[in-house]
Amino acid sequence: MKLVRVMFATCLCLAPVPALAGEAAYTVRATELKEKPFMDARALATLAEKTRVDVIHRHGSWNQVKANGKTGWVKMLSLRFSTTQRKAGDSGFSALFNVARTGSSGSMTTTGIRGLSEEKLHNPQPNPQALKQLGEQAVSKEEAQRFAKSGGLTATKINYLPAPAK
Repeated sequence: MKLVRVMFATCLCLAPVPALAGEAAYTVRATELKEKPFMDARALATLAEKTRVDVIHRHGSWNQVKANGKTGWVKMLSLRFSTTQRKAGDSGFSALFNVARTGSSGSMTTTGIRGLSEEKLHNPQPNPQALKQLGEQAVSKEEAQRFAKSGGLTATKINYLPAPAK
């Protein structure tokens, strides 16, 4: 149970803040505008590098955008929001790793993490099937040790976080 609390607390700390509808962004590289928020979805168009897009909605690591008169989906890592200031010679990648930087909108974003929506945080629903699937992936201590040894990994003891004050 303590591990579940630690994992949940970690997810809360790392959950991204959704992009604001109507916020402007630019593509950081040529990227496909997809019909749906899936890698294997049909491409509607290819957006050139530095194409201006208007964000309509965010779903996981995808942003629904409007660009060049078309509406579709683009991966979040393919966009740079207009509030991100770049220095001369900066490729823009430094902004990807600066989770504390805020723009004039005051928003903060992390990348590469699938977060929880505000609605799911306020109205959590148990998922017994997902818990069962997670349990089916468990391995014995001996199997885990063999796997770690085969990859050259070493054990590190990490103490549990203290229980929250009541």
